[in-house]
Amino acid sequence: MDDRHTSRDRLPEALIDFYGLAPLPREGGRYRCTWAGPERPDGRPEGSAIVMLLTAEPGDFSALHRLPTDEIWHFYQGDPLTLFLLPEGSAGSSAGGARTVVLGPDVLGGQHVQFTVPAGTWMAAEVADGGAWTLFGCTMAPGFTVEDYEHGDAAVLAARFPQEAARITALSRP
Repeated sequence: MDDRHTSRDRLPEALIDFYGLAPLPREGGRYRCTWAGPERPDGRPEGSAIVMLLTAEPGDFSALHRLPTDEIWHFYQGDPLTLFLLPEGSAGSSAGGARTVVLGPDVLGGQHVQFTVPAGTWMAAEVADGGAWTLFGCTMAPGFTVEDYEHGDAAVLAARFPQEAARITALSRP
């Protein structure tokens, strides 16, 4: 294997080239759809899967958004990923408020290699503090359609979750 594939510093670029990852508009990061199942009668695919890469570079994060169906996140390689969650209908509730889940290889230390985000949950992700990059994937059934994506509004979400306003602002895009 050549140095391009063995050097940790060069691995994100090699993964971008290998998978043909492209920038993901609005949400952020680089991704590629790796599978979409057969079309259902309602026009949606039966299921879908993507592979995605985030780095610790400024502005490289998955912006707050939500989807109408469950989404399963899978950790593949690199540094841990923090997944910030704001469950719908839980503003002001301490029991069901904001939550951070860490995807990574240390499952016995509390990290997850797989985590399901429930439908309607606001979610955002970034490389964990101290990390450089992470490669992960997401699957959905029924599959993703562009119409499913609801982009988060920082002002609206910060008003609903004032205790999380700074983090909401940091993980949002206009």
